[in-house]
Amino acid sequence: MPYFQDPNLPRNTARRRFLGVAAAAGARLASVAVLTMAASSLPVRAGPRNGNGNSGGNGNSGGNGNSGGNGNSGGNGNSGGGAQCFLRGTSILTDCGEKRVEDLQTGDRVVLLEGETSPIKWVGRQVFTKRGACWQEGVVPIRVARDALGDGTPRSDLYLSPGHALFLNGVLIRVKDLVNGTTIAPIAPCDDMTIEYYAVLLATHQVILAEGAAAETFHPSDSNRDNFGNFAEYERLYAGELREPMTSYATVLGEEGGWQHLKALLLLGASPLVPMRDPFEDACGKINAQAKELSA
Repeated sequence: MPYFQDPNLPRNTARRRFLGVAAAAGARLASVAVLTMAASSLPVRAGPRNGNGNSGGNGNSGGNGNSGGNGNSGGNGNSGGGAQCFLRGTSILTDCGEKRVEDLQTGDRVVLLEGETSPIKWVGRQVFTKRGACWQEGVVPIRVARDALGDGTPRSDLYLSPGHALFLNGVLIRVKDLVNGTTIAPIAPCDDMTIEYYAVLLATHQVILAEGAAAETFHPSDSNRDNFGNFAEYERLYAGELREPMTSYATVLGEEGGWQHLKALLLLGASPLVPMRDPFEDACGKINAQAKELSA
């Protein structure tokens, strides 16, 4: 099916260009001292937890979100702050096959990117309705169209909250930073509809398969756990639990502001004296090339 660009849809071309220029300039001008300082200040690991560095069998991925009454929430060392949420109806791969995210229960085992399984610790739920003249930007789901990432990934249209990160090229990239207005674009519901999101929490930050695409699980922080309508359930299940910071599964690229993006690149081991490879730009280029192919 061809995809047609709606000129009214927001694009992030300028942001991508800014990130690329900032990274390139930083690489040329930074000193070894800056490299060391930047890497030591970034609170995430340089690569995926298992050192795999890829997105599974097809080399692609799918899958952070926004929460709270105003559609946004804070974060702490995660991919953009806020909850990482799947829209109701999203199929998640479990050890018993695919299940709709709204049907997942505490204790169900989801399949991780590496093929192992992990039990679900909790499933958070959020419901949003339209307030005012238009839907809030931080709430509107972003659609990753079928095959938008190439190699048949995702298998069906995948709908994520704007801050939900996909695992691409060995890094996490928020879906809102991948918007191209065609194969990846926000899709606002009708005025009288509700938006229902679900966040899948595991014991550690991981990547799971949603509609066949690699997507991060919920990355909790002190400022985003209690933004869910069923947070009381979490409190009952884990009363008195010591909430320690959760390590990010992989480096996050695409942060607002070129410096955060540059620090992430430096943490990945890029030299400050030679041009650096940017997995974010590579992913955007591949997605745009795939969009052109689908529209042909």
